[in-house]
Amino acid sequence: MLHFSSLDLASPILDAVTREGYDTPTPIQAQAIPPILAGRDMLGCAQTGTGKTAAFALPILHHLHTAPTDTTRRGPAVARALILSPTRELATQIADSFDTYGRGLGLRTAVIFGGVKQTPQVRRLRAGVDIIVATPGRLMDLMDQGYVDLRGVTHFVLDEADRMLDMGFIQPIRRIGAALPTQRQTLLFSATMPPNISRLADSLLRDPARIAVTPVASAAPKIAQSLYMVDNQHKLALLQKLLDDRTVERALVFTRTKHGADNLSRKLSRSGVAADSIHGNKSQAQRQRALEAFRSGRARVLVATDVAARGLDVDAISHVFNYNLPNEPEAYVHRIGRTGRAGALGIAISFCDREERGFLRAIEQLVGARMTAEGGGDDRRSGGGARVEEGGRTESGVAPRRRQRRNPNANGRPKSATRSRSSHGSGGGAPAGGGSRKPGKGVARPQRSRGGGAGRPSRG
Repeated sequence: MLHFSSLDLASPILDAVTREGYDTPTPIQAQAIPPILAGRDMLGCAQTGTGKTAAFALPILHHLHTAPTDTTRRGPAVARALILSPTRELATQIADSFDTYGRGLGLRTAVIFGGVKQTPQVRRLRAGVDIIVATPGRLMDLMDQGYVDLRGVTHFVLDEADRMLDMGFIQPIRRIGAALPTQRQTLLFSATMPPNISRLADSLLRDPARIAVTPVASAAPKIAQSLYMVDNQHKLALLQKLLDDRTVERALVFTRTKHGADNLSRKLSRSGVAADSIHGNKSQAQRQRALEAFRSGRARVLVATDVAARGLDVDAISHVFNYNLPNEPEAYVHRIGRTGRAGALGIAISFCDREERGFLRAIEQLVGARMTAEGGGDDRRSGGGARVEEGGRTESGVAPRRRQRRNPNANGRPKSATRSRSSHGSGGGAPAGGGSRKPGKGVARPQRSRGGGAGRPSRG
């Protein structure tokens, strides 16, 4: 078994790793650290939660610590390492990792991101830094104002590159890359490798070492995944019922919109659940307070948009709830990757409304497996779901629909007649809301037409 002590890292760095309680590198660390120490460029495919930050932070710290000192230079230190990340949370956590593992090396780090006043960041840069961790937008702003000197950068890292491209940062990344010295080491990490990432890598990297750990199409094996087919109007009651289980010790709940995150957090708080929310419209101070409350246990539930799907560094998240399914299937894997970390078991629970069935199919296609709905209510063609009855009992079946006008000719018509085929879409199929009630369920189950008539259920 490989140990950190065998990776030829400087003694102060190994001491810091030991203080943090680590002895054995993760697979990505074992694969990435040796070629980075050897000075090679790197193209890495790895998800968040695999130990990726330490995989590049440790060898970069080693290079900066062991590099010869330029005794001829006067004035503040010039940055030698630049790390770009898509979000302020991830930038802060990367900087914290550099500070933790670089303790005692005398290296200075600056974190640059938007949403806050730039004055403290400018003051930090003017004082001299060795390492800059930044989001592309704010870094470009400070570059345009002449506050950033990148001429001394020898190590350039793009972390979560696919996410940065999704956020529209391709041109800032190219401009930043063009401002760097030609002779440098460049490391690019991405959870997915679509064509645009490959093109970006080709333009920035030279003969890179290529590594891949836990492809995005595979969810972590220690995460138990489950699915509830449930209409939107019943999701809150179902979530509250599931949160009654005290084994849900620390839960991350994902919504699709910022308004939805705030709204759900307020409703959970009013019901007695300690909850907070985090999303892009909140100030940095608000987001830090919410994360700290979640880390400390003051908030048992954190409701988030996908801004927190990558880079959220909170230990022991027992459950992840997909209150809304993501419209990008890759985001599903990143979301549920917040639980089941560091060898622990995790639980991921997804809610799927009839309007989200297309998202569900895309997720299943990506992960290569069909997700079975809890309780057998997997009626995807007709929008089946789970609903919470009075008293908190969860029943799988078909969720109530809006009232529809019944076909006045449906009652008393022979069964064969209601299922007849109509090539012109009239006269044969029963309306989707018609049909008899299933015994014991108390919920109308729509009848399905086998033909292409008006009674055919939507597949979208």
